[in-house]
Amino acid sequence: MNDLPVILGSGALVLLASVLAVRFSIRLGLPSLLIYLGIGLLIGEVGFGVDFENPQLTQSLGLAALVMILAEGGLTTRWSTVRPSLGPGIALSTVAVLVTILVTGSALHLLLGHDWRTALLWGAVLSSTDAAAVFSVLRSSGIGSRVTGTLELESGLNDAPAYIAVVLLASGATLTWSLPLLVIYELVAGALIGFLLGWLGAQTLRRAALPATGLYPLATVAVCFAAYAAAQSGHASGLLATYVAGVVLGNSRLPHRSDTLSFAEGLGWIAQIGLFVLLGLFASPERLVDNVVPGLVAGAVVLLLARPVSVLLSATPFRVPWREQVFLSWAGLRGAVPIVLATIPLAEGVPGAEQLLDAVFVIVIVFTLLQGALIGPLGRWLGLTTDSEPEEIEVDAAPLDELGAVLLQVRIQRGSRLHGVYLAELRLPTGSGVSLVVRRGQGFTPADTTRLQEQDQLLVVTTQDVRAAAERRIRAVDRAGPLARWRGELGD
Repeated sequence: MNDLPVILGSGALVLLASVLAVRFSIRLGLPSLLIYLGIGLLIGEVGFGVDFENPQLTQSLGLAALVMILAEGGLTTRWSTVRPSLGPGIALSTVAVLVTILVTGSALHLLLGHDWRTALLWGAVLSSTDAAAVFSVLRSSGIGSRVTGTLELESGLNDAPAYIAVVLLASGATLTWSLPLLVIYELVAGALIGFLLGWLGAQTLRRAALPATGLYPLATVAVCFAAYAAAQSGHASGLLATYVAGVVLGNSRLPHRSDTLSFAEGLGWIAQIGLFVLLGLFASPERLVDNVVPGLVAGAVVLLLARPVSVLLSATPFRVPWREQVFLSWAGLRGAVPIVLATIPLAEGVPGAEQLLDAVFVIVIVFTLLQGALIGPLGRWLGLTTDSEPEEIEVDAAPLDELGAVLLQVRIQRGSRLHGVYLAELRLPTGSGVSLVVRRGQGFTPADTTRLQEQDQLLVVTTQDVRAAAERRIRAVDRAGPLARWRGELGD
């Protein structure tokens, strides 16, 4: 009991420092995970000297944090955003994972001299992109919804096949013809369990009369955790079940939906902060220095060879434009997930697992800095960014919740074809409308005769049913003016 104030006080200081670090990481356009890792390193050997070397505990806590992150990711995923990217997203989360394992493993077998199983294990650990890392960079980048939807779906789904591959390779399982069938079973069964529990949870919560508003977010998140437990018990993919259950729940008409999403977002942040600080605490800076070269070699192979090849093979059948393929190749950030996956062979006592873990740390630190810093400029160079992309504003309001409506903010950038358009010409679908215009710092309620100008900020109220159509119309007029449909521009 005497240590309790010290433990709680230290935890509070770490949490406050991590929360404040988010502001600076977003301003710099870099993933906040690097700062969290740095805090963990500072607490550990190089700073306060806290000694933490328990791979089994790190693996268990890491997987628990991943479940929380995937639950939050599923709950905040909008089906209307990812649905147009469903094909490329699924291909990137399955085919691309397999291609990355094979290409990376083959290259590292030749370059680093690893035996085939060890080389493929390195490829499996590095095959999963990280949702937290990707979207901490994309949050304010202005990249269009089609590309972000693809990346969002990929990062939510590819943890499951990567995890299965790492477990199989680390366990020393014999590679037979039945293994692909086992993997397919685990993925399909996990998706079905997640969908079923998500649907049942949504139906139950809509009919339940809980005594307090705060109980609805707790019950919603509990359903996601139950999906993980049920899938794992059935020898299916618990990670995939968690994400699918979250997507189903997040896109259902849940009571107090805005409160639920806010709670899930906070839970996701706590999981990210705790996970990255824990991983930083577990790392050994002295060993990291010794594995800089293998880490840089493996990272370069993934970034410059395996990722582009996997994107090319996965996205080309869906006619994804080459500009978007280039961006998808560069935006495949590695974060906490590969580090957590690397603790699995370490906990299993696989030879060379310590070098793998240290190399992954090097890859995450170096290549996240490199890729994260260039994502914004690359998006602008490829012509994929726009300041007019509608952004949701989170507001807790009972009338909006009852109507199933949301608030969107739209900024009219310089050169946008929205400039000079009369509000009546915007022709938003029924159920949506512009409620406020902010011009030169002054807000006013617009009329049909209001003419939009560059640098205007629009506040759009729209129901969930027509939100996607409203966003497409805004994008279409932004690109082609009020006659966008006549010119063949649909805003996709």
